[in-house]
Amino acid sequence: MNELDNVQERTQKIPDSLSGQALLDLPLLNKGTAFSIEERHDLGLMGLLPPRVETIEEQVERCYESFKLEPTNLDKHIFLRELQDTNETLFYRLVLDYIVEMLPIIYTPVVGEACQKFSHIYRRPRGLFISYPERDDMDEILANCALDNVEAIVVTDGERILGLGDQGAGGMGIPVGKLSLYTAIGGIDPTTTLPIMLDVGTNNQDRLKDPNYIGWRHERITGDDYNHFIETFVSAIMKAFPDVLLQFEDFASRNASPILAKYRDRLCTFNDDIQGTAAVTTGTILAAAALTGRKLDDHRIVMLGAGSAGIGISNQLVATMVATGMSEAEARSRFFVIDSHGLIHDGRSGLAPYKVPFQQKLADLADWKRTEGDEISFADTVKNAQPTILVGVTGQPGVFTEDIVREMASHCDRPIIFPLSNPTSRCEADPQDLINWTEGKAIMATGSPFDPVHYDGRDFPIAQCNNSYIFPAMGLGVRAANARRVSDEMFMVAAIALKEFSPAMEDPQGELLPPLEDLRKLARHIAIAVAKKAQEQGLADKTSAEDIERRVDEKMWRPSYSTLIRNK
Repeated sequence: MNELDNVQERTQKIPDSLSGQALLDLPLLNKGTAFSIEERHDLGLMGLLPPRVETIEEQVERCYESFKLEPTNLDKHIFLRELQDTNETLFYRLVLDYIVEMLPIIYTPVVGEACQKFSHIYRRPRGLFISYPERDDMDEILANCALDNVEAIVVTDGERILGLGDQGAGGMGIPVGKLSLYTAIGGIDPTTTLPIMLDVGTNNQDRLKDPNYIGWRHERITGDDYNHFIETFVSAIMKAFPDVLLQFEDFASRNASPILAKYRDRLCTFNDDIQGTAAVTTGTILAAAALTGRKLDDHRIVMLGAGSAGIGISNQLVATMVATGMSEAEARSRFFVIDSHGLIHDGRSGLAPYKVPFQQKLADLADWKRTEGDEISFADTVKNAQPTILVGVTGQPGVFTEDIVREMASHCDRPIIFPLSNPTSRCEADPQDLINWTEGKAIMATGSPFDPVHYDGRDFPIAQCNNSYIFPAMGLGVRAANARRVSDEMFMVAAIALKEFSPAMEDPQGELLPPLEDLRKLARHIAIAVAKKAQEQGLADKTSAEDIERRVDEKMWRPSYSTLIRNK
């Protein structure tokens, strides 16, 4: 039975002045054809709706039928966004009832195309746009937020949208999509979520030349001007919403790490590209490593991509190794991180500070057989380091070539290969190729959804190592505990909790990650672990284990209608 079928009916008071069409225009209160006859009389709705009173289940089936009729995935995305802007409760019930179909539409991979075409599919305002020319009006803009109690904010500046790069104001599709998952998966009440777009311009010439572009038509602000703008924004957020959870999303690598370092001790905040990606990848790799019969400590990792995601994943895996007793130096020696100039090593100059801890000692590479030139290539690294784990976060399709994959497979029985770039068009390799090239031995996870791969009479399910397994649960745990900060240790326990939920832990033939239908159950499991860790670290007020579970359960909003009555 669906957990949503037994939700107790609630009563909600609304202002006495709110009735008729004005009520129908509020997506968080609108029930459409589900308004009862009594509500229609009392709230001035008679004649404004068809005569039949429907249940939410009947509405869902009608909406699903319409959803299926949409010809393209982008059309389906637009349909769902319009439903969200019309009847938010129905939107979330539809998403949860058909989450396997809906998740790729409201989030990756389709949200990438939606961001690219944002100016052309824009329908109705949602969230806040804060542009650089309006920086002195920050307090006024935040005061215009119509929500009474903001608990979770996702903010982007649109510069690094998935693997698609700078999308300017179109990046707003990401905070909207992320917060939809905060509610659908993590159960965060949608009346407490706020998406924000920081429009500091764009360097995307296609956007600047587009006559329909709705953002600030200007090249990106950088340097001190940019840093001061971010400082003004964070300060304004702390004043307007002092207890909020602020998630930074899809900022360029050069900005993401410094912003996180600067503000993580000033307010309750995290960067999902750095910490969320690291946690979901770590949890999935831990499950994959268990399938190989070897501890994580025994693996060698090649990380292709040294941006915020690649370094974040590497740091989390190092911390996991250290937690099991390995020295940090030994743990880092097992990582071979590759950026656009080849392997990171101490013979290179001008490395960004966040890359330096992962530089290999050039003296240790003296015996490597490699091609001519100053750079140590990806192919050279795989051949000489003989990795057992290969992770790609480059946004470059096809860089996991047949030669490289076969070379890796020649050195280990069960190669763990994670091409994680989003959307699907930017994935480092096609899962079918990886299975073929490794003769069915590869243990895989991708960032975007793929159908199962058929090989040698067997179907291989492809795990989607997507942040949606972590960040909604993190939000739930933080809000349930009323945590004052978000720590790396909280992400560590989230990763371990994800591994614990892996079907592969019970069945070697099982999938690496739980099915999407279990995302709410998983979110509860992770949230409890996160809340406990926050209390252990003194980042939230101490309560009992039973109270933590109760607060997590109470915090989980469920999409069901309330009976609306006037607040007389």
